[in-house]
Amino acid sequence: MSEAQRSELAGAASVRGAGTPPRSERDQKKSERDPASKDHQDVVLVIDFGAQYAQLIARRVREAHVYSEIVPRSMPVAEMLAKQPAAIILSGGPASVHVAGAPDVDAAIYDAGVPILGICYGAQLVARDLGGEVAKTGQGEYGRTELHVEGSSLLLGELPVDQIVWMSHGDSITRAPDGFTITARTDAVPVAAFEDRDRSIYAVQFHPEVVHTERGQEILKTFLYDAAGCRPTWTNVSIIEHAVGEVRAQVGDARVICGLSGGVDSAVAAALVHKAVGDQLTCVFVDTGLLRLGEAEQVEQTFREQFSVDLVHVKAQDRFLEALDDVIDPERKRKTIGELFIRVFEETARDLGDARFLVQGTLYPDIVESGGGDNANIKSHHNVGGLPDDMNFELVEPLRNLFKDEVRAIGEELGLPEEIVWRQPFPGPGLAVRIIGTITRERIDILQRADAVVVEEIKRAGLYREIWQSFAVLPAVKTVGVMGDDRTYAYPIVLRAVTSDDAMTADWARLPYDVLERIASRIINEVPGVNRVVYDITSKPPGTIEWE
Repeated sequence: MSEAQRSELAGAASVRGAGTPPRSERDQKKSERDPASKDHQDVVLVIDFGAQYAQLIARRVREAHVYSEIVPRSMPVAEMLAKQPAAIILSGGPASVHVAGAPDVDAAIYDAGVPILGICYGAQLVARDLGGEVAKTGQGEYGRTELHVEGSSLLLGELPVDQIVWMSHGDSITRAPDGFTITARTDAVPVAAFEDRDRSIYAVQFHPEVVHTERGQEILKTFLYDAAGCRPTWTNVSIIEHAVGEVRAQVGDARVICGLSGGVDSAVAAALVHKAVGDQLTCVFVDTGLLRLGEAEQVEQTFREQFSVDLVHVKAQDRFLEALDDVIDPERKRKTIGELFIRVFEETARDLGDARFLVQGTLYPDIVESGGGDNANIKSHHNVGGLPDDMNFELVEPLRNLFKDEVRAIGEELGLPEEIVWRQPFPGPGLAVRIIGTITRERIDILQRADAVVVEEIKRAGLYREIWQSFAVLPAVKTVGVMGDDRTYAYPIVLRAVTSDDAMTADWARLPYDVLERIASRIINEVPGVNRVVYDITSKPPGTIEWE
């Protein structure tokens, strides 16, 4: 299938959910074997071997309008197959296949009849497990590398003979397994891609999921559409229909409350659940005292007056500040806030007649960073790892498997206004994780004022939509300065602005100097208690977007 045909095919299943395009011969055969497959959403499993790009692989698959799901390598093969995957992708990873205890997968997966694509470390596993050779040649490849396509290849056959790909490996595949055809090499590596079309197993040493691989998305689409027979049915409309159906099945005719913050995640979650259960839903906005300047009034105006949402506004500033008194550790902050949120929701639910379902705008990155699956606990998101064990709610999380860009697209599909859909993310714990150390009313006031300046100037510069997040941080230090010929000893403000697609990785934003100058000048002149402004130029990794 040519790229033009694939583009037309994917376009047919665009954001408006147009009709499903013709299926490949493999998919037609699959339908003959399984009459119900035409009603089945194709699922691609990404087995994570500790790759920094595992999330990116999943997103690229979804960009091809095929649903993907990341699973830990420890999941038994039988459990993977129970999900009826249309294809399996073995991710990259930092380990060597030669070291003791290296991440592995049950070899039974190769005989399961499911199309497989191995990427980088995943390709080396395929080579090693099926009888090829992976060697420490002493010559790794890192960064942009020229790939030379050779021989007949389903995966690479319609691409240029010479193309740029992104490599990141120390070991090299020196011999493909018997029955496989070598389909590409580089000047340093004799086996850069290989495949067995009869078994539908494919492997590439490079990373097609990163943008530096010039034709990487085309390679993934070829695997998905031509090798695996996947259908591009993962669209905004199908996501909404699936979410609405799941909510109705879970909730029935019971009352539901939604923790509404005013951000895009909770707003889209509320809109989805309202579409599913209508006036069974009541939204609860909790004013923690840790919101942005004027945010409580904005939420009231937007959701109660503009959209006529059944909204309960709980003013709980004193309770949250009392609970956070002298709490310095960031994990304690998150867990304290998460528990108190639940207690407030429980009290409100009793007032409403004991609603037992709580809607949250939890996203997939929240699950990952809170230690889901085999992942390390980077930080406990207040709505995941920060939840108390004894809460009385059953959670309704219609966005739990989605990335932020998918949520925004769904919000537009549901008709939410642009100012909500494209609002920059704001952490659930609010300014508590942007105030380093002790939280006091004085420090909240300083940060609210400084943050308002940052947002105003970023919008004034026309950069608000280009930047993932832009905000101010208040460290737990003071610095000496000179203002009006007098010595000052006041707080610095840290500016933080990043670009990202999904918050799993982020790069610091290269803000124009004149914008930085305006922000710094206004903060120092307009915010009492501040005498210095600095700019954080750390990417994620190694840092996180928020400071705590």
